[in-house]
Amino acid sequence: MEERSASVTDAIPEDFESLRALLLARRDTMPKRLKQLAAFALDHPEEVAFGTVAGIAEHAGVQPSTLVRFAKSLGYDGFSHLQQIFRDRLRERFPDYRERLRVLRDSEGAHVHSASLLEGFTDAAAISLDRMRESVRPEEFSRAIETLAKADTIYLLGARRVFPVSAYFAYAFGKLGVRAILIDHIAQLGPEQLATATERDAVLAISFTPYSPVTADLAAAAARKNIPVVAITDSAFSPLVTSADVWLEVAEADFGAFRSLSASFALAMALAVGTAERRAEA
Repeated sequence: MEERSASVTDAIPEDFESLRALLLARRDTMPKRLKQLAAFALDHPEEVAFGTVAGIAEHAGVQPSTLVRFAKSLGYDGFSHLQQIFRDRLRERFPDYRERLRVLRDSEGAHVHSASLLEGFTDAAAISLDRMRESVRPEEFSRAIETLAKADTIYLLGARRVFPVSAYFAYAFGKLGVRAILIDHIAQLGPEQLATATERDAVLAISFTPYSPVTADLAAAAARKNIPVVAITDSAFSPLVTSADVWLEVAEADFGAFRSLSASFALAMALAVGTAERRAEA
């Protein structure tokens, strides 16, 4: 049965809700594999937003070509066109900082009380730390330390909101006598900065929703060169997971859409010290 493309009566969806409505309306008439992919896309929109074609296909249990067929059946030019709808959804979920401040003011009244802010961010930090205790398994943490301790040089990847965590790693490793290079991607030179890495090194990549494309791309490039990758991310469907030899899950809580970095920094301290201790034992 050949899937039909979007018709005059089925306008090409320009936002996630319209896309979701169209997929639900077609649910009973879609071919089996397209229906399977549609269900996966609605259940895992973050994976579709930033995953690779190969990675999404593997997780959804379909062939990579099915993603292109799926997109064209909905009227899109190709899968990247459809993927942009999922990326736009994430941008709407994480508004810019001025919008976040407006939401906070609305919830607190005309004036945001300093005590309320401190309490809110402290609670978010505590929740983040509690979550990390549950999500980071001891055996995976040990594997991450072992991978980093064996590396001649550790290349540090982290952009935008998590860049301070990567910068802290650079500081801590330097103080602990562990050779590390911070990939700052100045002048878009991230690929060149990573080009000197070899299989004797390791990459430590950090990214949370909405995932940084440059971090995901550089981690994938390292994996293709058989360079060990340790990832810190927030979901099994993160694009970093497919590139990682070992990954640690950190899901930061938020207050007024401002997400904590408390758990990330706590994990960074533990990883840095653990790596230095393991190297000293060798």
